[in-house]
Amino acid sequence: MANENFIDFVKIFCRSGKGGAGSAHLAHLAKDPKGGPDGGDGGKGGDIILKGNRNLWTLLHLRYTKHIFAEDGGNGQKNQCFGKNGQNGIIEVPLGTIVKDVETDEVLGEVLEDGEEVVVLKGGRGGQGNVHFKTATRQTPRFAQPGEEGIEKWLSLELKVLADVGLVGFPNAGKSTLISVLTNAKPKIANYPFTTLKPNLGIVAYRDYQSFVIADIPGIIEGASEGKGLGLRFLRHIERNALLLYLIPITSEDITKEYKILFNELKSYSTELVDKQQIIAITKCDLLPENEIAKIQKKLKLPVPTIFISAHTQKNLVQLKDLLWATLNPPEN
Repeated sequence: MANENFIDFVKIFCRSGKGGAGSAHLAHLAKDPKGGPDGGDGGKGGDIILKGNRNLWTLLHLRYTKHIFAEDGGNGQKNQCFGKNGQNGIIEVPLGTIVKDVETDEVLGEVLEDGEEVVVLKGGRGGQGNVHFKTATRQTPRFAQPGEEGIEKWLSLELKVLADVGLVGFPNAGKSTLISVLTNAKPKIANYPFTTLKPNLGIVAYRDYQSFVIADIPGIIEGASEGKGLGLRFLRHIERNALLLYLIPITSEDITKEYKILFNELKSYSTELVDKQQIIAITKCDLLPENEIAKIQKKLKLPVPTIFISAHTQKNLVQLKDLLWATLNPPEN
């Protein structure tokens, strides 16, 4: 998928259907020219519904969709025939999509499972036919209810990638290389900042046919929580991850300082992020001799589990998968 084809935010003008009007028909029968009211009810207007589709990974298909209207309900007819219900307006979205009211920023719903449906805007109710208004003193009511109006709003759809493990690191920390080795994902890899401009998802095969999902998300920079670099667009996607895997190159001038900068950017964006489970992987260990790595390993004191790896030589990658799996699936007490 080309980078420009990853769309994680769109705005759409939506309108639910208007309810059909009830009928005020009066029966005129050969045997009884004053047969009384026989107007049926109007049909319900269609809803605007978000529906989860696990085969979608982006909001690209909605990029040029500016309007989605549900169908109006049909009017009631004579002989107490009801009007048909309006057809719903279905918006298929990837899992992890949040829908908001653009004007108020209120969250109207979120879709997390395949096939899950969230009614965002309800269609108007159909009006009652005149049969409902007949009384002992009013035998031939010549009126019926109109249908309720539909609801119209500008909605924003915002995708937050769903993955078990989210990779956190500065540009060129080795995230794309690692995910390409651990999974069948084919991210763009090059030696310059922001090679990754969109989240890349991959499935890591584990023992006994088990698996978990890992996300290579665009690199963070200092000030990302204030919107610098890819800023909030990056940070939005790690909110869904169960576990954060920090990647820091062994060639970094100060590994501890780099970790603290990354940690503080997440904390500035959302305090909930720092409560997630964390692991640190020291990457690119093929670039230094083993005796140098041992010295760094001995003096390095970090507050979360740390493992030294190399995606190129596959150093400790099996152990990394074991650690990730054990953290994601702790034994039950």
